[in-house]
Amino acid sequence: MFRSLHVASTGMAAQQARLEGISHNIANTSTIGFKKQRLEFQDLLYQTIRQPGAATGETTQSPVGVQAGTGVRLAGTISIQEQGSFTTTDNPLDVAIEGRGFLTVQREDGTLAYTRDGTLKTDFSGRVVTNDGLPLDPPITIPEGASAVMISPNGLVTATMVGEDAPVELGQIQTATFINPAGLQNVGHNLVQRTVASGEPIFSDPGSDGHGTVLQGALEQSNVDMVEEMVALISAQRAYEINSKVISSADEMLRKATEMT
Repeated sequence: MFRSLHVASTGMAAQQARLEGISHNIANTSTIGFKKQRLEFQDLLYQTIRQPGAATGETTQSPVGVQAGTGVRLAGTISIQEQGSFTTTDNPLDVAIEGRGFLTVQREDGTLAYTRDGTLKTDFSGRVVTNDGLPLDPPITIPEGASAVMISPNGLVTATMVGEDAPVELGQIQTATFINPAGLQNVGHNLVQRTVASGEPIFSDPGSDGHGTVLQGALEQSNVDMVEEMVALISAQRAYEINSKVISSADEMLRKATEMT
């Protein structure tokens, strides 16, 4: 009887974790480049009361065993790398990646991080940076007086300088891909970092070696589907209620058993 209380409690904890994941997705519906998360669960170890194939007589064996489950646990969270929809902007430095790949930025400690958020601007020195002021890697600088900044699908950045007719090359945007992008670690601020599970980054120009191309003047929206999340929210709520009902029923059965003794 006490086993049912424990099993139901693990079920409630699992649904609570699921609810937290759903709320995180819903909260980031408007976050540029956000990838929704999915929680994965596993059943816990079983208590084997009788092994399958155990002898039931001198010449007979049990065709099935007797095992008691002990509940469920959270096995992992995975980021779904499906591409979100695009929206156009009035900023010529905004970019969206059509296909595979991440923009590479350099953090303050010199390490590299990766993002699908192409909301780019220039800082006081003209460097192209993210909303947090992190520069692209390799760095690109827009000199004073540059106009008509153009970013080609292969990531080449050009601009027209004062007194010149021909555009001048300012730099090259590179993208990074990973063998297992689901293994990247989220670090907040729309950034992810490599892990042993993700593998080493593979750098290349957009549009080559399987990397997606760059779309200037556009941003990738979150890939969260609100209808899907609402359905999952209702499902998690109902599952939580049923698990709590199991605890109430088990408690009532224990009470009745106690009254009989």
